[in-house]
Amino acid sequence: MAGKVKREKWSENFSEWYNELIETAGIQDKRYPVKGMNIWLPYGLKIMRNIERFIHSEMERTGHEEVLFPALIPETEFQKEAEHIAGFEGEVFWVTHAGHDPLDIRLILRPTSETAMYSMFSLWIRSHADLPFKVYQIVNTYRYETKHTRPLIRVREISRFFEAHTAHDSYEDAERQIREDLEIFDRLAKFLAIPYIISKRPDWDKFPGAYYSLGAEIMMPDGRTLQIGTMHNYRQNFAKAYDIKYETEEGEHEYVHQTTFGMSERLLAAVMAIHGDDNGLVLPPTIAPIQVVVVPIPKKDAEADVFAYAREIAEELRNAGIRVHVDERDIRPGRKYYDWELKGVPVRIEVGPRDVEGRKAVIARRDTLTKEVVERAEIVEAVRKTFDGIMDNLYNRAKEFLESHIKRVDTIEEAKAVFEDRRGIVEIPWCGSEECGLKMEEELDAKMLGTPYPEEKARIEGKKCPVCGREAKFIARFARTY
Repeated sequence: MAGKVKREKWSENFSEWYNELIETAGIQDKRYPVKGMNIWLPYGLKIMRNIERFIHSEMERTGHEEVLFPALIPETEFQKEAEHIAGFEGEVFWVTHAGHDPLDIRLILRPTSETAMYSMFSLWIRSHADLPFKVYQIVNTYRYETKHTRPLIRVREISRFFEAHTAHDSYEDAERQIREDLEIFDRLAKFLAIPYIISKRPDWDKFPGAYYSLGAEIMMPDGRTLQIGTMHNYRQNFAKAYDIKYETEEGEHEYVHQTTFGMSERLLAAVMAIHGDDNGLVLPPTIAPIQVVVVPIPKKDAEADVFAYAREIAEELRNAGIRVHVDERDIRPGRKYYDWELKGVPVRIEVGPRDVEGRKAVIARRDTLTKEVVERAEIVEAVRKTFDGIMDNLYNRAKEFLESHIKRVDTIEEAKAVFEDRRGIVEIPWCGSEECGLKMEEELDAKMLGTPYPEEKARIEGKKCPVCGREAKFIARFARTY
């Protein structure tokens, strides 16, 4: 029986581990001649599609309708929301010519879809009967990323960008939508066995045009945080810019209240980073393209047909709705184990001549690298039980890692000591002023993630702001980020 896997490279040289695994596990090829625009390989795309299937089901469950907008946005529409432009104008790709001819109106490749969608919302939304209005799409978005690019995490083409856009008759109903978004995200995170924190962004770092923004962060192996989801309440900011009004029951015309909810392929980056180890990927059974690989181990002169036995097991698992593959390659078993561990297949079933004769099989777990012998008649039940055990273990292991990397302190010096000792999230008292918040960012060489959400978790009494010495109102979170 194998012991627990060592994760030294995963934690001590995460960047190298991650960049190697992107290609060796078949997620993406980084060699496309436009930097920051990568090619999805079949295995990686299958994993991402499994994540997206869950998102689609959640959207259908909550009454969102899928749409698909063009990738090009006229400059005239982009200019209507000045604050939005200020946030994105340095990142957009411009289309200035059609063939040899300059365009009368320049176009941009979609960095996000507010300015593309909302001119149409003003045509589609007319009456209170049209509200709430809830749509979503999964599309490519383009941002001229000037920082160091990293596959799935920081790219110039976000090829699996999810965005939900809603419109409501009141601020209260928009707030209800934010709560629904948080519920959807929580269900998705459990589906991926990922623990996370939610923070309300400081005003200087909220989404351009938003009234407020929420960010969902996870803890990466190197102690940096990665934002994997955002929710924004726009109030009526975009509605006024794009004249999105509805007629009330009393015949009056009011601007709608709007929200958005966004995620991307960073979800897959989070799965890779949080659950991986030195042997490669460790995939939750929920999203693994192959949930079980059956490996027949033939021996010379043995009468038992291990290949037929392996196919028999696979067929039963397949009939039970389990994604299964039989590895009949003519190579050594150890090489097969290596290949499937690298790809993160949750369960491996090994069958040799003795297993055929005894009507048994060996189940190997990818997360712990432990094995157990099970009766052939109990194989489906044993595999499902193993899936449950893997999901619980992955989540609990990741939750322990996250919680152990959150440290509450009272002073700048204590916060600096945390970042010197190890990276993570520092929680520190804050008076709420932008000046003090930015000063702490500078002193700590870290980004303010925001304040804990819901807001009752952020309130604090009896503490002083370490910058100005005034009474602290909030707990503020700081971290080194991706």
